[in-house]
Amino acid sequence: MKTKEFSLAAETPMITELLGKSKEELREFCVTLGEPAFRGAQIYHALYSERKFDVGQITNLPAALRERLLREARVTLPEVKQRFTSADGSVRYLFGLGDAEKVKTFNAEGTESTEFAEKSGEERASRRLQKPASVEAVFMPSEGRQTICVSTQAGCAVDCHFCLTAQLGLIRNLTAGEILAQVLLPLEEAHRGTRIEMKDGGLPAGLGQVPPAATKQIEEKDGGLKPAATRTGLAPQTNIVLMGQGEPLLNFEPVMAAVRIMLDPEGLGISPKHMTLSTSGIVPGIERLAQEKVRPKLAISLNASHDEQRDALMPINKKYPLSVLMKACKEYPLRTWEHLTFEYVMLGGINDAGEDAQRVVRLLAPLKSVKVNLIPWNPGELPYHESSPERIEEFRRILVDRGVPAFVRYSRGRDVMAACGQLALLQIDCAPLSVVSPQ
Repeated sequence: MKTKEFSLAAETPMITELLGKSKEELREFCVTLGEPAFRGAQIYHALYSERKFDVGQITNLPAALRERLLREARVTLPEVKQRFTSADGSVRYLFGLGDAEKVKTFNAEGTESTEFAEKSGEERASRRLQKPASVEAVFMPSEGRQTICVSTQAGCAVDCHFCLTAQLGLIRNLTAGEILAQVLLPLEEAHRGTRIEMKDGGLPAGLGQVPPAATKQIEEKDGGLKPAATRTGLAPQTNIVLMGQGEPLLNFEPVMAAVRIMLDPEGLGISPKHMTLSTSGIVPGIERLAQEKVRPKLAISLNASHDEQRDALMPINKKYPLSVLMKACKEYPLRTWEHLTFEYVMLGGINDAGEDAQRVVRLLAPLKSVKVNLIPWNPGELPYHESSPERIEEFRRILVDRGVPAFVRYSRGRDVMAACGQLALLQIDCAPLSVVSPQ
């Protein structure tokens, strides 16, 4: 007896995710709906320039199209599970992300993610890429600008030993929409001077499915979002740093899809001068980034002055040692206004000696235009300690005296575990879903 097969395709149309799509993709989508292509450009502008996630707010779309989008499209926004407000005004966002069952693994060389995943088995890695995840972003307001630190993966596979994020391992890659949402939601909250809570802690199911009655806009009474994010609106300049959880160049295609939208004057309108991508030194990714017409500035997480030291701190150095990394940096095409940034986390008694500074000078000497950011290590439950201010200043002086511009960058949000190297989903289960201010 034959089993009769039933198809629900006609009754259940495929739902199209809009967030993360380029203007051209949205134009093509509208054409498939029988609409003029320019409707896609209108949706693109509404999503990214106007930050409208409710189709009812896109009033230049015909009512019939809005109704159809309700049935056949969605904008998936992460759940804001917690906000941790620092004494310095920074806000660490803890976002809950949904299922990424259909997310593919894209990276710069086609093998890097697989190689790390194979350590726990291909089948387990596949399941890991499908499960829901949590990630963090940090909103840092200051006079005249706001900076947003964005994650590109949930967790990280690179295993830098001084970084708390490495303790998570790689959970999964993020989609372009999930990367963009970490910028769009804080900007919208800052613009409104409010915090948006989904009713019952739920996710917005789709574009147009979040009517005003479904959200509560909670006005800030404690001044926690100072000063750029008060009711006076956003500061004139927004900086984006891809320095949160994950290695951006091991999730290359989704990261660059998000970057193109952020740097598009008709998208988020961020200037390339105000966006930086930080890498641990994935050389094929650096080479691939160099070929991109639209790209952010590049920062290299150096953290050591010789291979033996870097091998111990950053195992990725065993695959891309300093000689290979420096060759890629030397060949990287800098724009007329651009310099290559090297980040150097100062670890007391490990990489902060005067001899280390001298080796860094020699290492960077062949490069055209560089600067070094010295970053005091931010405390965490790891076997390291901060360099003394005197040791950091001596290190900086050696670099500067030998012609290498160097600056000490103290991270913001240390009191709420929002600083560089501290993003490790801390207090994810035990704290209430509310704004958490330091005691």
